[in-house]
Amino acid sequence: MGKWWRREQMILAVLTGVLTVLAGLVAGGSASATPAHHGAVPDFGPNVVVFTPDTPQGEIQARVDAVADQQRGNQFGNQRYALLFEPGTYGSAAHPLNFQVGYYTEVAGLGRDPGDTVVNGTVDVFNQCDSGGCVALNNFWRSVSNLTINVANPATGPYSGCYNGEFWAVSQAAPMRRVQVNGQTTLMDYCTGPSFASGGFIADSRFGGKVINGSQQQFFVRNSALTEWTNGVWNQVFVGTSGAPPQCFPGVPNGCGPYTTLPTTTASRERPYLYVDSHGSWRVFVPSAARNSSGPTWSATSSTPGRSLPLCDFYLASPSDSAQRINWELARGRHLLLTPGVYGLTRALEVRRADTVVLGLGFATLTPMTGRPAVSTADVPGIDLAGLIVDAGPVNSPALVQVGRGHPDRRSHLSGAGDPTALQDVFFRVGGPHLGKATVSLLVDADHVVLDDIWAWRADHGSGVGWTQNTAASGLVVNGDDVNATGLFVEHYQRYEVLWNGSGGSVAFFQNEMPYDVPSQSAWRASAGTEGYPAFTVTRSARTFSGYGMGSYSFFNQGIDIFASNAFVVPKRPGISMNDLLTIFLDATHGRGGIRNVIDDVGGSSTAANPDTPVTVVHFP
Repeated sequence: MGKWWRREQMILAVLTGVLTVLAGLVAGGSASATPAHHGAVPDFGPNVVVFTPDTPQGEIQARVDAVADQQRGNQFGNQRYALLFEPGTYGSAAHPLNFQVGYYTEVAGLGRDPGDTVVNGTVDVFNQCDSGGCVALNNFWRSVSNLTINVANPATGPYSGCYNGEFWAVSQAAPMRRVQVNGQTTLMDYCTGPSFASGGFIADSRFGGKVINGSQQQFFVRNSALTEWTNGVWNQVFVGTSGAPPQCFPGVPNGCGPYTTLPTTTASRERPYLYVDSHGSWRVFVPSAARNSSGPTWSATSSTPGRSLPLCDFYLASPSDSAQRINWELARGRHLLLTPGVYGLTRALEVRRADTVVLGLGFATLTPMTGRPAVSTADVPGIDLAGLIVDAGPVNSPALVQVGRGHPDRRSHLSGAGDPTALQDVFFRVGGPHLGKATVSLLVDADHVVLDDIWAWRADHGSGVGWTQNTAASGLVVNGDDVNATGLFVEHYQRYEVLWNGSGGSVAFFQNEMPYDVPSQSAWRASAGTEGYPAFTVTRSARTFSGYGMGSYSFFNQGIDIFASNAFVVPKRPGISMNDLLTIFLDATHGRGGIRNVIDDVGGSSTAANPDTPVTVVHFP
């Protein structure tokens, strides 16, 4: 019966695929603003807008402005958008195309390479202003990728004067990937103040002009090419990036740093992306994995290596689909493209086949409603999860995403370093848009996994926020070996924020804020004789581990003294290496308590006595 069933399933899959292709050829789609340049646009739903070079610029401007006007202040809304530009040129030096990117908006070119789609103008993120001033501290959940920006600004209007250049004033969960910027880029909106920013992530990009770090407290740049980087604040980390500032940590006042600069990236896999090939066919490109790499994966004369998948191999899911329907499509061997929207799941999405791609468009958001994970994967090689927000639901989930099977004795060990599972731009929230609960946000039970731009956030503002409301113990728990994280942000969890049990792992760049809302010291204590919980713990089961450019900040705002004994705790033995660590006490006006030591009772304290001042340890042990 098993063999017969599989044969019938294969026949059904082939017939369904043929029917899908024929339906696409006959019906096409209706998501583009104008008819697609090469042919019909697939049915991505109403919130994917596809522009072509033939679309009148006034029509493009009106559409992108309308989305920006709706999304600029829509921090916890349900609206999601992808603004996609087919290969070609948009705007000109005389009449540039300038627009802003708001919440839950993905802007991307649809070429095979970033040079295929050119915007003469800017794709901007500015400060948000309220009675407290203008800052970028909440500029989350937006992205730009896979295009070239020739910086051009008009002589008059909102993109002129001070706003001259490419402005990308963002904080967490706002990646810039596969972008060529010709002209000046600023990561700080210095046109309004006080201009604070808490980013950020750049990968696989090239900059033909100066990059202004400005007020960015921390920033991570991986596998890119820089011309000039202006300054650091607390923790600027560069990995596999040509033209990066030289290593200089903790920095010299009015001099260099603080810079952590590594020549290569231990393990990487660039995010898959949607594109239209030269024949007008819609496809998804899946970049190859790399070890010890440097520089972008592409140039003017070479393309990113990897494999190209026809879009007909993907199930185009919509928020109205049930988890059961999506799992049926995955089980019969299809990849998954999640169109923009919020998906309420009654069961986990189960990814069981090797090399399956799950790709979100427009910050597709998954919410488990019944206490199960949103996504669960098998211990097989090459799975890729990218471009997703995962929100905790009202019933506590043991984990929001579980990668792998669990206990080492039950792992298949089929995965390998040459074809790792990867998560890129996957962002977790416990609370914020609504009440949510989850014991662990991301649980990694598989070996050979790449984590690239992960933000796990227990909400400190929004809906359903409070010590006994949005309960969450840990943002990340790693049990697998050879797990490598590049750009890891974990904030406000109530116990061990990161717990690392596996061997052979590494982290390049870590940003953390301890929970703000601890009600008492007795409610927040790992064990007798200690205070609080560390932000990052490497356990004794990890034989080897390396960390670089890792910071933890405290802001206990309940009006009482709350302390953490250490920000980092690791075994003191050969094979464990921690480098360029820091702690900071934030806001002496409203904060109390602090962090007594940087790592394992070494490094000194960060308290109200030394606010907004990094306390550092360069190497440990």
